[in-house]
Amino acid sequence: MITNTSLEYKGDLYPSKIVSYEHEGDSIFFNTDNKVILKVTILRDSLIRFRFTTKGYFSNDFSYAIDKTQLHGYNFLELTEEETFFQIRTSKVKCKIQKADLRLAIYDLNDFLILEDELGFHWEESYEYGGNIVKMSKFSKDGECYYGLGDKATQMNLKGKRVENFATDQYAYQKDQEPLYKVVPFYIGLHNKQSYGIFFDNTFRTFFDFCQERRNVTSFWAEGGEMNYYFFYGPQMQDVVTSYTDLTGKPELPPLWVLGYHQCKWSYYPESKVKEITSKFRELQIPCDAIYLDIDYMEGFRCFTWNKNYFPDPKKMVAELAEDGFKTVVIIDPGIKIDKDYWVYQEALEKDYFCKRADGPYMKGKVWPGECNFPDYTNPAVREWWAGLFKELVSEIGVKGVWNDMNEPAVMEVPNKTFPMDVRHFYDGNPCSHRKAHNIYGTQMARATYHGVKRFTYPKRPFVITRSAYSGAQRYTSSWTGDNVATWEHLWIANIQVQRMSISGMGFTGSDIGGFAEQPTGELYARWIQLGVFHPFCRTHSSGDHGNQEPWAFDEEVINITRKFVSLRYQLLPYLYTMFWQYIEEGLPMLKPLVYYDQDDTQTHYRNDEFIFGNQILVCPILEPNAVGRRMYIPRGEWYNYWTNELFIGGREIWIDIKFDEIPVFVKAGAIIPKYPVQQYVGELEFDELTLDVYFKNGKEKSVVYEDAQDGYDYKKGRYSFLSLRTIGKEKELIIQLHKEGKYDTPYSKYKINLIGLPFKVSEIEIDNEKIEFDKINFEQNNFLIVDKEFNELHIVGE
Repeated sequence: MITNTSLEYKGDLYPSKIVSYEHEGDSIFFNTDNKVILKVTILRDSLIRFRFTTKGYFSNDFSYAIDKTQLHGYNFLELTEEETFFQIRTSKVKCKIQKADLRLAIYDLNDFLILEDELGFHWEESYEYGGNIVKMSKFSKDGECYYGLGDKATQMNLKGKRVENFATDQYAYQKDQEPLYKVVPFYIGLHNKQSYGIFFDNTFRTFFDFCQERRNVTSFWAEGGEMNYYFFYGPQMQDVVTSYTDLTGKPELPPLWVLGYHQCKWSYYPESKVKEITSKFRELQIPCDAIYLDIDYMEGFRCFTWNKNYFPDPKKMVAELAEDGFKTVVIIDPGIKIDKDYWVYQEALEKDYFCKRADGPYMKGKVWPGECNFPDYTNPAVREWWAGLFKELVSEIGVKGVWNDMNEPAVMEVPNKTFPMDVRHFYDGNPCSHRKAHNIYGTQMARATYHGVKRFTYPKRPFVITRSAYSGAQRYTSSWTGDNVATWEHLWIANIQVQRMSISGMGFTGSDIGGFAEQPTGELYARWIQLGVFHPFCRTHSSGDHGNQEPWAFDEEVINITRKFVSLRYQLLPYLYTMFWQYIEEGLPMLKPLVYYDQDDTQTHYRNDEFIFGNQILVCPILEPNAVGRRMYIPRGEWYNYWTNELFIGGREIWIDIKFDEIPVFVKAGAIIPKYPVQQYVGELEFDELTLDVYFKNGKEKSVVYEDAQDGYDYKKGRYSFLSLRTIGKEKELIIQLHKEGKYDTPYSKYKINLIGLPFKVSEIEIDNEKIEFDKINFEQNNFLIVDKEFNELHIVGE
């Protein structure tokens, strides 16, 4: 007998008409006659959550991505009912929900259409696994552009692309390859000078199609879970990115040394080799703050052990490295070797902390130690146990940072490179399969590692780095872009990846400088260093299988270029530290693609190469061999060439001549850039001057400088220094105004002020309305002066 059952449930299903609704506080529930419920929650006037269920009730509301410490609230909420739709109005937007099928459209208060459902929410029942494949499609406007989605090796503008989110160990990946190590299901749309954002908080394997399948439709879908997404209204991209970063959280301030240069290789061993490397850095006067130990420091690749043949006294070695300014960072992977004589394995086995298959046995997979079991980091008891394992490494041996690798999770010698999908996870009291937990496994490992390192590093600040991550991981860890390749194409990819991560909430990111796989030429390594020093996380890392990749592995010219640019990074540490402060305080990305910087200029919408470092430095890397120059776009405004101090008017594409030891770097007119003297490591020198490079502008510009004790938590008690600096430039006058907040007294007593681009010869200088003799401030007509830091206003008057 044949029935219609198979046909009735074949293909996509859709919500039917609304039959009732309830308004409860900040949420409104719309119920359809086929048991679909749409829950609309107004978190802020410009932040709305849309959550759908097809079963007549909602499952437990749980997310690893959302920062639960954030407070939300709106100023205005009004629900009205019209003949064919309901309208929700806040003080920023209006949302219309069709009564017939739950399709929705979002407008600004001037009735400009920001975002509109095409098919809207629909779903397909998954009879193989249970639950639904959940789908959403929306119309794309003419000229609409799309950005974000984290770690993607493709063009900055995602229009015409389809991407996949499934954390994958993708060794030596290529341009446009999908998927990669990280999962950030958040994108930014831009059309008609209006920006909005969508965060699809679903940890299953997800997909986004930006008008590839259908020219005027963008869609996103997941292989399970809920259709649960957040809408962010700008209209500026800055508003969208800041709101998303607030929602998913921000890190704490790292110690300043973490923002220095790091050196890593698979692997540095034995101890004599490590000290040979660190000594060479000091001999060549190339600044460096951290040295990394990869898996070979362990005994048979067993986590939390040391190979005593290579490192007979690790505590002594780490202390000696510290005396020379080097902080030791070690790798820790999730795979725990199956070995009854291995104490970590014994503890986890006794406590039943390993992941299990659906039928009961422990999940077994092969990684570096051989056959391993894997902790279930979605269990808070496991995370607490894991955190405690760091006591010896950190508090007794003195390791300063921990690097989590292979945590996608990666498994060798299996077709899908990871756990079987039937592996079970506790998921903080919401038991599930690996289909749901896969994308957050690495983040929960990094979370447990962070709490352990923080516990045993205290009263200093922790440092953790991870390869795999899901939205929100930035609360616990920095990251890098995985196993890249020593090619010019990968230099291009690295530039885009770190920009994209920065506007996707995970700003503390860098790439393996020089490429992890294969061997770079000296020219490629030099060009990569020149880019890498402008990334928030700055580390050379390479595979030991492909030759040496220290700066001195190349010729004298490359050594000099490395020294020059790493030294520049160390000079710019107060600027970089300020960038980080603004990231954690205001949600501002540390790197800003040109479209973020000026979305109203359509010439920025497809730019990949140029970016703003912080707020006031423009960087454009050299991405091709044998370059004697390049064309680049200067954004609107006035910009000084950093190397020549030549002034350029922006809003146009120009040709820049380039030497091998330079890349195009520009400083915004009116900016004040703080600089430290070059140090071989953070804290090496005591100095009595902070240099302030002041770039003249006919007009006004604001700059800020954040400083504190460079480590520890006193800054949270108000012991910091936050300088607000304002320049006011006129035809024959420059005024510098300074206002200080915070209780921290910086160790230096003077500012060395470099005046750049003055259009006049200085005839008079006043400090706080008192005329100053030139010799009292060491002023010379090469335009620098030294002044006491306790001033409020400096007047420089021309003839």
